[in-house]
Formats: sequence, C-alpha cells, structure tokens
Amino acid sequence: MSMKISRSAKEELIAVLRERYRISSKKEKSRILDEFKALTGSHRKHAIRLLNEHSVDHKGKHDYGRRIYNEAVRETLVIIWEAGDRICGKRLKAILPALVDAMERHGHLQLDPEVRRCLFAASASTMDRLLQPVRKEARPGKRKRRRPKKPSGSVRVRTFADWNDPLPGYLELISIVLLLSMSVRVG
Repeated sequence: MSMKISRSAKEELIAVLRERYRISSKKEKSRILDEFKALTGSHRKHAIRLLNEHSVDHKGKHDYGRRIYNEAVRETLVIIWEAGDRICGKRLKAILPALVDAMERHGHLQLDPEVRRCLFAASASTMDRLLQPVRKEARPGKRKRRRPKKPSGSVRVRTFADWNDPLPGYLELISIVLLLSMSVRVG
C-alpha cells in the first residue's frame, strides 16, 4: 500500500536517495527502488528516471534542445525572403541558391561560410518557422479580397422605355448614305 507524501517531501527524498542510488550495486539499487516506490506510489520506471537525473529543478524555462539556426541565419533569411517577394518556404528553398548567388554577385549580400552552410541546410518548413514572426509583423491582419463584380452589373439591359432611342433602321440609313457619298466621290 502506497502512502501519499507532499511534493516538497518527495523532492527531499529524491535528493537524498539520488547519490546513494548512483554509487550502489544492482541489488542495492533494486532495494532502493522498492523503498521509493512504496513511499511515493510512483511506478518503478519513473523512479529510475527520477533517481538518474542530475537535478530536480523543473520550474525554470524548458530548453527545447540546442539551437541550430542563430540570429544571423534568420536575419539573412529575412533579407533573401524580402528580395524573393515574400514567397513561401517551399519556393524559397528551391530558388535559394540562385538568389543568394545573384545577391552576392551584385554586392547586396556577403555571407559567412557557416551562415551559408546553415542557410542551405535548412528545410522549407524550417524557413517558414524562422520567418513566422516577421510574417506576422509584415501582415498584421487578413487582407480582405474584393469579390469581382458580376458581369450582369456592367452589362446594360434595355427596358421597354429605351427602345425609342435610336429609331429602328437608323443605322441602316446612315450606312446607305455613307456608301452613296463614297460612290459619288469615286465616280
């Protein structure tokens, strides 16, 4: 039967048992784990993980691994993204070598070899992730697209009142007059 102990008491117990557990033999470790399991009610595997850790302080900021792409890579990516007319990560990844080459050739960009290596090693999704804060600043809200006007709104529809202007046959009369005037000039 397991007993409930407070969190602070559990942390003190872990701190005391951790050093003993580290220097113990396999048989002693098994006995320590049994005692710990009986006192705290934890599973055996969880107790092993707790006693093998180096520190118990989990209150601080969680570190999600080492950072591969530093600020220099991100700033370079932003410059290239702006030069590429703010295209998506997949298209930016495809055009990146040609764009970097052209920008260096024209003197708009000078890259450190390490930054260049990291830039070309980044995947399209990583580029999108690195550009995400800049994209939010560049376009703070969704742009509303205007709907195209309906063609029926731009096409004039004649009603019964519009049929008097011009009179029927008006066009034919003008064309006959023009033809007669042309034949008179020629002849």
